[in-house]
Amino acid sequence: MFLAPTCCQTVTALLRRAGALLAVAWLGAGSLAQAQNLLPDAELAARLAAMPAVLTAPKAVAGTVVPSQVLRWRQEAHDYEFGENGMPRDAGRASTLYCRASQYGDAEAQYSLAWMLTNARGIERDDAQAAHLFWAAAEQGHPQAESMAKAMGTPRGEPPPCLRPPEIERPPVVAVAAKPGKPAGPPPEPPPPANAPKPIVDFVRLVAPEYKLSTALVLAIIATESGFNPNAVSNKQAQGLMQLIPDTAARFKVRNLMDPAQNIRGGMAYLRWLLAYFEGDVALAAAAYNAGERAVERYRGVPPYAETRDYVRRILALVGAGGASHPFDASITAPSPALPLMRVNFARPVVRHP
Repeated sequence: MFLAPTCCQTVTALLRRAGALLAVAWLGAGSLAQAQNLLPDAELAARLAAMPAVLTAPKAVAGTVVPSQVLRWRQEAHDYEFGENGMPRDAGRASTLYCRASQYGDAEAQYSLAWMLTNARGIERDDAQAAHLFWAAAEQGHPQAESMAKAMGTPRGEPPPCLRPPEIERPPVVAVAAKPGKPAGPPPEPPPPANAPKPIVDFVRLVAPEYKLSTALVLAIIATESGFNPNAVSNKQAQGLMQLIPDTAARFKVRNLMDPAQNIRGGMAYLRWLLAYFEGDVALAAAAYNAGERAVERYRGVPPYAETRDYVRRILALVGAGGASHPFDASITAPSPALPLMRVNFARPVVRHP
């Protein structure tokens, strides 16, 4: 629960509100759209400034997350590969477990499987698959994989099955009983995240329709990106509530990254573009928001990074039932040329044995 603002904070908020009104009058009728935006934008900054100082402390953005089950698969694979911890040597079992962990973005498993493929350690040599696996691990900062990826060069062809994402855990769709004579409507949006400050929730509810976005999806992105801290800065210089990097901010005409209203508007503009580019697929749009649209296209889906695959699962859990797809504005941009390839049904991951 947040504390009530002090008297001075209330006066500050009122002064900012008054300043916004004067600015609207100065802009005149010729800048009506800008004037309409100025009031809620200034009010958001004032209301956030009036909240307790806990929000002013920079929040470190969480790093790579590897689920404990994935770590167990990797350890078990290692034991089978080397015959340790009471396990017999079994290259086939080791490669299958490394493959499973690689699907969840585990860089160490990707490197280990690539090494087995490159050196034919009990399985058939396959440099093409190995190059993709080394590359994926290198992109996550694995130092040995970086050296191997550099030596092998840019991977060619389709990403191997072991880099395809596992079945995404989509939230269950709860049927809504229709009243007699009326069709059932879409499931209701979930409530805002418990830690979402009311000024941010109110602003998103007001502004999201301008960008044809659901409130739930925007709040899910903010919750996952910054934890609702307007001063969050990552080690990659992503900034603010929606963690915009300078290039994305410039692309969507955000002048002040740390201004909460500008940051949210810029993030919404980017999210609207991504939904159009991936034709409303929330998993792909979220993955691109985290890792970039080019990475999504290169891997024909959610990239094989532990952070990104965990990120997508968290977003889908927050948007709730029916949130896996989202209406999109096709006039914003042409769809990704890689979409048809992403919609192909890929076979189950198989590592060939001699």
